[in-house]
Order: sequence, then C-alpha cells, then structure tokens
Amino acid sequence: MSVTVRVPAKVNVQLAVGAARPDGFHDLANVFLAVGLYDEVTVTPADELRITCEGPDAGQVPLDRGNLAARAAIALAERRGIEPAVHLHITKDIPVAGGMAGGSADGAGALLACNTLWGTGASRAELLAICAELGSDVPFSLVGGAALGVGRGELLTSLEVGGTFHWVFAMAGRGLSTPAVFREFDRLAEGRDIPEPVASRELLDALAKGDPDALAAAVSNDLQPAALSLFPELSDTLAAGRAAGALTALVSGSGPTTAFLARDPESATKIADALRASGTCRTVRTATAPAPGATVLTTSSTA
Repeated sequence: MSVTVRVPAKVNVQLAVGAARPDGFHDLANVFLAVGLYDEVTVTPADELRITCEGPDAGQVPLDRGNLAARAAIALAERRGIEPAVHLHITKDIPVAGGMAGGSADGAGALLACNTLWGTGASRAELLAICAELGSDVPFSLVGGAALGVGRGELLTSLEVGGTFHWVFAMAGRGLSTPAVFREFDRLAEGRDIPEPVASRELLDALAKGDPDALAAAVSNDLQPAALSLFPELSDTLAAGRAAGALTALVSGSGPTTAFLARDPESATKIADALRASGTCRTVRTATAPAPGATVLTTSSTA
C-alpha cells in the first residue's frame, strides 16, 4: 500500500505572545488560519525508515530522524509497538523556514499517512496528543480551518469563518529561525511588563463574518518587531505590498514570509504582480483561506 496525505500551510492572523515561562516556552494566543498552499506526504512500506523530498527549497529539508515527518512516524510506531519501517516522501510547496508551519505540516501529514497505512485505529484525540508532543504548530496542521491555539499554541478551539479570504505571500531570500526570533522577542521585551496573551474579540468576529476590512483592522503579530529586528529588509516588502493596495500587511508567524490580505482575487493578483516587480522578495504566491487540514488523498496498492 501507498498513502498520500495533503496538508496546508498557515498564517497567524493574531499572534499574542506572553512572557517567557520557566520551561523556556511562551504562553500564546495564536489565531491560526489554514491557507491553500500544500505539502504532500506519501508513505510506503520499506525495509527501514528513510525520507526523501522534492520541490522548492527541498535541499534545505533535513532527511534524518530529526525531521518532524520522521519523528511523527517514530512516535506512532512506538505507541503501537511496531517498527517505523516506511519510506516518507515529501513533495514541498510550503516555504521552508518561512513561518508558515511547513515542517509542522509534514509532521501532521506523516502521522495521518502512517496511521492510515498501518491501520492503527488511533483516535483523533490520540493523534492530536502525538502532534502536541511533536511541536506547537503540528496539531493545527492536522485540524486546519481556523482555530485559536493557547498554551504553547497546541491547545486548540475551532473557530467559525464566514467567508473566503484572499492572501498574497512573499517569500524572502533567506530563512529565519523561530527560536532566534523568540530570543529576540525576549531581548526586546527585557524590563517591560508583558500582558497575558488573549484573543482579540474584534478579530474573531471579523473571521466569523468573513469581513476582510474588519480582519485587516484587527490582525496583529507580537513577533513582528523581533523578526524585523533580525531581518530589516522585510520592512521594504511590507511597504511594497501596502503600496499595491493590500488591506493589511504582516510578517507571518516568526517570518520571514510576509502576508498581505486582499479584498478580492483581482486585488490579490495586482498585489502579487507589484511584489514580484518590487525586487524585495524571492517569490510570491496567492492563496485562499480557510483550507482543510491534513487530508488523505490516495491509498493505492504498490503491487
């Protein structure tokens, strides 16, 4: 058998960050929105665990057991007392190290694919528990749609979305390390009182109504100053998107991908063209949201 799972990227329309906890993590109020850029993970039986990858920036993807897809396969296999003897093939379309949860998506995709291949019968709750062990963004990659994540972002509450939102994403010429961005957040916040992170009522209402203008007025990202401190050139990309008519512009998660909300498909095309012409970014993509979470696309016999 071979199983292929498709899994989406995400944009954080709100990322409220609390002070550093004793364990080094930060409490978050993280409003995730899954967007229609996808990786695919195909799992087939093999003599031993191995990973291959193709697609944009595939050369930056680790192909060892530290890869979240490999860790997902190992975690599920250990719970079932079996060997993780599979070939994981990742077809990438989500930016690598771009703040859009590409690695987390691959972990969720591999978990669902292995669960299907092995027929373990693991419940949704068990799969989400494994996701939470793998990383803060992995549970949302499994769920998709829109959700509020609290704790480290792994404790999810699904959110209503009343329409389709049109996004443009500009990929930078280099990556940003999420831990480095959080360290910079802590440095910039030193000596200040950091409020408890809470979800914006205005933002949740805007999602529920499907209102792009209201959403644009409510988006926020507490990590953006830290990302811009480490990667100042992103300010030029944000300015180019705003000048082209974006309703709002922000760094996606820990960056360095920048996200631009458009009023409609025509506006998204105009913004994307302007960003390509600006010389401030490497590539540009358009996508709609919300998108479904990890989904089994195919199961087929290899015989």
